[in-house]
Amino acid sequence: MGADALSDVLRTVRLTGAIFFNCSARAPWVAEQPPRELILPRILPGAEHLIAYHVVTEGRCFGNIVGQEPIAVEAGEVIVFTKGDPHVMSSSPGMRADPGAPGTFDAATGTQLPFTIDYGGDGPTPTRFVCGFLACDAQPFNPLLENLPSVIKVGDVQNRDPGWLGQFIRFATMESANKRAGGESVLARLSELMFIEVVRRHLETLPPEQTGWLAGLRDPFVGKALSAMHGAPAQNWTIEELAKQVGLSRSVLAERFTDLVGIPPMQYLAKWRMQIAAGLLSGGSANMATVAAEIGYASEAAFSRAFKKMLGTSPSVWRRRNI
Repeated sequence: MGADALSDVLRTVRLTGAIFFNCSARAPWVAEQPPRELILPRILPGAEHLIAYHVVTEGRCFGNIVGQEPIAVEAGEVIVFTKGDPHVMSSSPGMRADPGAPGTFDAATGTQLPFTIDYGGDGPTPTRFVCGFLACDAQPFNPLLENLPSVIKVGDVQNRDPGWLGQFIRFATMESANKRAGGESVLARLSELMFIEVVRRHLETLPPEQTGWLAGLRDPFVGKALSAMHGAPAQNWTIEELAKQVGLSRSVLAERFTDLVGIPPMQYLAKWRMQIAAGLLSGGSANMATVAAEIGYASEAAFSRAFKKMLGTSPSVWRRRNI
């Protein structure tokens, strides 16, 4: 009955790899990403949320959200901007790009993925990095996005990361250089796998006192409750039944779940059911009765009332707006 809640969320919010860049730069250089609302329609029209990442394969550079402190990123490391915030990548900290200069997307127009971009001047040491974007649903409920920091940096500079992330860097570099048939699809899937690995490493480094959905996944009791609900969202769950599943008393589970995840178990289940429903409605093929049954509502009317109460609009209106 249990499910891998992280995988379930990633699948349900439709994580999708998108555009991909292979960059070479010599100091001084700077590249700046504009606000996501300006570039998301050009990457994946209709997508709700943008995640940007940069993997340094040679040399070093700096990355930061505009207005925040720069972070050094070296070969073998990846920096991910999980909220799609405007950010800067540069050869030195504190640099900004010329707002009037042609953008990366303009330079890449009309060429085959992955796009190859050259930055900067005539400095002696090149920095090479691969950049990509992912898109996913943010509404009505994406517990992963809500609990990730705006910036994550992971990697192993000393050992050039012998694990999966290192494999991603090597494959991405190879695909970027060769531009083989099917490379766009390969790079998209690699991007999705890379993001999952980044999230897993972030999860492993959370301090013991950390709260939030990811901390709940790690907790042996709350994680089991999350897995149970994700494994059978249509089941008529009660707090008593969940408590029996995880081996705690009703009151202890309710308190532990709420302290870690931030909302009570039954409220979490209701929100997750609506995320599933929103995805089914956006697909356009399932009728209302089928969607209602899929998430545990006995009637279409009961589902419609619950959906409108939580999202502020009826399922039919949601469908029209999101197909």
